Amino acid sequence: MNQKNRSLIILILGLLSAIGPFSIDMFLPGFPAIAKDLAVSVDMVAYSLASFFIGVCVGQIICGPLLDRFGRKIPLCVGLLIYLLASIGCILSKTVEMLIIMRFFQALGGCVGMVAPRAIIRDLFPVEENAKIFSLMILILGVSPILAPSAGSYLIAHFGWHSVFITLLIITILILLAVIFFLPESKQPDTQYSLKPAPILKKFYQVLKIRQFRVYALTGALSSAGLFAYLSGSPFVFMNLFGTTAQQYGIIFSIIASGLITCSQLNNFLLRKYTSAQISIVTLAVQTSIGILLFLGTLLGRLHLYSTIALMSIFLSCQGFTFPNSSALSMAPFTKNAGSASALMGALQMGFGALASALVGFSNAKTALPLTAIMAGCALLALVILGGPGFNTKAAHIREVEQAYANAGE
Repeated sequence: MNQKNRSLIILILGLLSAIGPFSIDMFLPGFPAIAKDLAVSVDMVAYSLASFFIGVCVGQIICGPLLDRFGRKIPLCVGLLIYLLASIGCILSKTVEMLIIMRFFQALGGCVGMVAPRAIIRDLFPVEENAKIFSLMILILGVSPILAPSAGSYLIAHFGWHSVFITLLIITILILLAVIFFLPESKQPDTQYSLKPAPILKKFYQVLKIRQFRVYALTGALSSAGLFAYLSGSPFVFMNLFGTTAQQYGIIFSIIASGLITCSQLNNFLLRKYTSAQISIVTLAVQTSIGILLFLGTLLGRLHLYSTIALMSIFLSCQGFTFPNSSALSMAPFTKNAGSASALMGALQMGFGALASALVGFSNAKTALPLTAIMAGCALLALVILGGPGFNTKAAHIREVEQAYANAGE
């Protein structure tokens, strides 16, 4: 694979992965406008976000086996078509109930853009390069939290909330065309792969039996749950507690997102000297320490606006290291069941993320304490799992595990 084709493939995979985040981040500023237009409360509109999360969780479990049975491109194209049809449904929605249903199907189709890239990376690139590829994808993914909320706000203010879904429709059509014409098929269909419930559950069980997958998938999911908690609780903390304007909050959001992107690229340089396993354990130790400091500072009332921004920025920047390395190490043992493994990993991330977001919402707190406690707790649990007894994170052991499963064809 020459450098030009390699870069184009990584770009397409990054854009596919960004469909989900863009569908969330561009949509969030439209809550008040949608509520007014459909004559419902903002809380009712929020159910459309919940239905999207449910659709992503369910969809990933469904499309994982399909990617292993039919190859990567056919399920990918079908999923994107479902997303496009559901986006048209969102545009035509006249009631909040229809919007909630259409958002579910939008997620059901669009989630293939989250699952397929991880499997394709495992198909096309050597195991030792996977973490670097995931880091490059974060560079593309990072555009979402920086640009999407501002773009959504601009579109809604000038063209109405329907324009968000029209824009997502156009973007996804372009991505679908890129997939059809420029993305190579990385895995041929497996006619021996059964889509009956029992064999599918057996495949998922085979994936879960591999301890390396369990440890790093859970580590990555719990660490990213802290990010989801931040997304859910930070508007209240910064705008209600610290009194920032919506515009100032947007700037804070961008600053913190920039730190995450910067660290994801710094990860590439560290991988020249250290392994993914070594980086992961150190990063989680740092993230946990910062999380505890953030919680204690909030508990004792010692944090002001700038110190809160600084600590949250460091905490979330650690995701720039944790996500690519935990993803690469989770997928490393798989050559045959990569689709199922990717689906399980994605479902765990979204499941824990949704749980963390729900806990922040259910706390109904008047302080930042619940948010900081959940962020610190997520990092601490991830560190405990990764550093648990009996699990060897040394580089030599990781390479032995990867090679053993590769040789055995799982």
